[in-house]
Amino acid sequence: MLTIADLGVLRDVRVDGDAVTVTITPTYSGCPAMDTIRDDVVLALTEAGFADVEVRTVLAPAWTTDWMSAEGKRKLTDFGIAPPTGHRPAGPIPVALAVRCPHCGSLNTREISRFGSTSCKALYECRACLEPFDHFKVH
Repeated sequence: MLTIADLGVLRDVRVDGDAVTVTITPTYSGCPAMDTIRDDVVLALTEAGFADVEVRTVLAPAWTTDWMSAEGKRKLTDFGIAPPTGHRPAGPIPVALAVRCPHCGSLNTREISRFGSTSCKALYECRACLEPFDHFKVH
């Protein structure tokens, strides 16, 4: 559904002959998906004919939802996950007043849990259509 480029996790790709170096940044420093992402990148590039594949994980600068592509945010909505809105604040963190339901578009939603299916998402409920959904947090 989403690529690591859509999410902004893919930071850089450098090719030198049959060698390739890929740089990735996790959405959270302790993201449990990073090992799987690394393994999938190595497998895909090895199958594509690269003899020497290196995947580097970098934590600085820290990942931000600003790195997500517009296409990635659209795909999240299509899949039923409310994408992040706005940009990472430079100063005090503003309180989100409403999150739009990806199912019916209503702003009449409420946060059920600060953590959803992953730590980078919060669990919400739509009071209009009564559907639960994940909201990708802005950070």
